[in-house]
Amino acid sequence: MEAENHTEAPQFLLLGLSDDPKLQPLLCGVFLSMYLFTVLGNLLIIVTISSDSHLHTPMYFFLTNLSCVDICFTSTTVPKMLVNVQEESKSITYIGCLIQVYFLMIFAGMDTLLLTVMAYDRYVAICHPLYYTVIMNPHFCGTLVLISWFIMFWISLLHILLMRQLTFCVGTEIPHFFCELAQILKVACSDTLINNIVLYVSAAFLGVLPLTGILFSYSRIVSALMRMSSTGGKYKAFSTCGSHLSVVSLFYGTSLGVYLSSALTHSSLQNSVASVMYTVVTPMLNPFIYSLRNRDVKGALRRLLNLAAPCL
Repeated sequence: MEAENHTEAPQFLLLGLSDDPKLQPLLCGVFLSMYLFTVLGNLLIIVTISSDSHLHTPMYFFLTNLSCVDICFTSTTVPKMLVNVQEESKSITYIGCLIQVYFLMIFAGMDTLLLTVMAYDRYVAICHPLYYTVIMNPHFCGTLVLISWFIMFWISLLHILLMRQLTFCVGTEIPHFFCELAQILKVACSDTLINNIVLYVSAAFLGVLPLTGILFSYSRIVSALMRMSSTGGKYKAFSTCGSHLSVVSLFYGTSLGVYLSSALTHSSLQNSVASVMYTVVTPMLNPFIYSLRNRDVKGALRRLLNLAAPCL
């Protein structure tokens, strides 16, 4: 095909998960249900925390931000996919693809940074309980979140500016159900060496470094718990980390699955299915993990439902 720049190639074609027309209604129903569960579940977490003064602590402040990010993360990909399925179309404009890549990178990066900040919060709470309210004060917590947004804004913008320099063939097909940067670089018609270098560096910065910080925090937490003499104290202290550990394991497990799937297989379908796990399934399960494994959230949710019951 003839190579053209982005001004002459106004749209890409998203191949999606399947070409079988019989599967499209099923895919639409499944993804719509998962999207609604994600939005409603995370909104319920946000409302529950906001309405209960007992949960106005740093840990739940970060959880509220994580729920907001998860709603936005899923909303960046699923609605466009549902629209394409309903309209029996595979197209996405060049600008639309850029916007999707930009916000996907922001929200995916925010997930990793917020999980790291939450691990640090647990480290301070367990290892330095007497100084917890001093260290994790509202100003410091807000600053951590703002710095995370600032970092992701500029990293994502750098990728978009580099992507703008690429040329694409007319009718470029992306073997995915959304515009993923790694897949776009594979179908570009110009040299992507600089783009790939920046991608690998940012992946290390946003993947390896946060994971290292999380592992370090929990190594210190385990060390502190081992020095405790009370078994009940150990259980109570570590129980506050259970939900966070579950979410970290789910997020990094699915992300690693996507990376290994992309590296070990050339099947676009397997890559797309693996991507569903961290873009759709993980944000959907997070509110259930925190509500089912966290006694404080369950209590606040029960009180909220009791208050809302007379109005229904």
